Amino acid sequence: MDLDNKYPAISDLAARAKRRVPRFVWDYLDSGTGTEAAMRRNRAKLDEILFNPAILSGELSVDLTTHFLGREYPLPFGIAPVGMSGMMWPDAEPTLARLGRDTGIPYSLSTVATQTPETVGPHVGPDAWFQLYPPRDPDIRKDMLKRFKTSGFGTMVLTADVPVASRRERQIRGGMSMPPRLTPRILAQVATCPAWALGTLKYGQPRLRTIESYTGNQGALGSTKHIGYLIRTSPDWEYLKWLRDEWDGPMMVKGVLMPEDAAKLKDAGVDAVWVSNHAGRQFDAAPAPIEVLPGIRAAVGPDYPLVFDGGVAGGLDILRALALGADFVMLGRAFHYGLAALGAAGAAHVVHILREDIKSNLGQMGLAGFDGLAGRLR
Repeated sequence: MDLDNKYPAISDLAARAKRRVPRFVWDYLDSGTGTEAAMRRNRAKLDEILFNPAILSGELSVDLTTHFLGREYPLPFGIAPVGMSGMMWPDAEPTLARLGRDTGIPYSLSTVATQTPETVGPHVGPDAWFQLYPPRDPDIRKDMLKRFKTSGFGTMVLTADVPVASRRERQIRGGMSMPPRLTPRILAQVATCPAWALGTLKYGQPRLRTIESYTGNQGALGSTKHIGYLIRTSPDWEYLKWLRDEWDGPMMVKGVLMPEDAAKLKDAGVDAVWVSNHAGRQFDAAPAPIEVLPGIRAAVGPDYPLVFDGGVAGGLDILRALALGADFVMLGRAFHYGLAALGAAGAAHVVHILREDIKSNLGQMGLAGFDGLAGRLR
């Protein structure tokens, strides 16, 4: 099957994914919080960013090579951390880790993934990232950092925009909990999705195994407040300093939307700032990352590394973010849509879609690479 003909866009993979996973899984992956205004704002503000096309540019030899945090990447995007990833599709974390390794793009493992760093580590490439929800207890912090480091995850991403659990009303309506409660309602949903059900039987019920190694099996706490909150704290600047002193690799902070915060993080020794509103899943009144990105770039200067996410649906959105000041773009939902739609082949197809869309849109602007993108902004 020619995947390009049947699934030319990420939205096509999402449509198939919706049919292949139980509703509670879909509502977790696809939902925001509140009225989901922040999710819609992410999309709307990206669509407002226009470029001037070019004519008579001749044949172009396109180079998508990107440099970020001292490394060279073949593409300007990577795989963002997604909590409970293995619930979206069985064995998601090792599958996506291998995709990152094989394509040369970074893969990020969440603290609240369904597999541990030790089980995912053998599948990662030379540049794996891990996302940290900050533990309260210093001994757990030290042990967790050691486990990720030993397992091959060399870059830490501290998520700073989840001080408390969000409500995520659509997710609550869907009946999701972690681990899933096997109620008659949930079992009825699972029965309509045989591929997901058989895969889950093969790889085991999705659980927050890294967290459970510190808490034991506490059972499900609810839809939006899982056992991770039993050990998590709301970090402050002193906590950040502790992490910076303790961790000897590159360190990013994710969830930044204010220029003054970005500048302060830079001064605190953080190696990169990740501009994000948690995909609209935390605070429905938050601005879209794309609309605050230029101000954050101005605050940190031209050379400080910036990562972007938020509403990215194709290669053109990646170019929009790069033009407005990002150095690198991360996607989470898109790769899980691909997994749920077609397994490992679907996730790999996401890379193909993004790569070819970037090339096509650069060609429309008469550019052979990312230099000059800002000059094409309308």
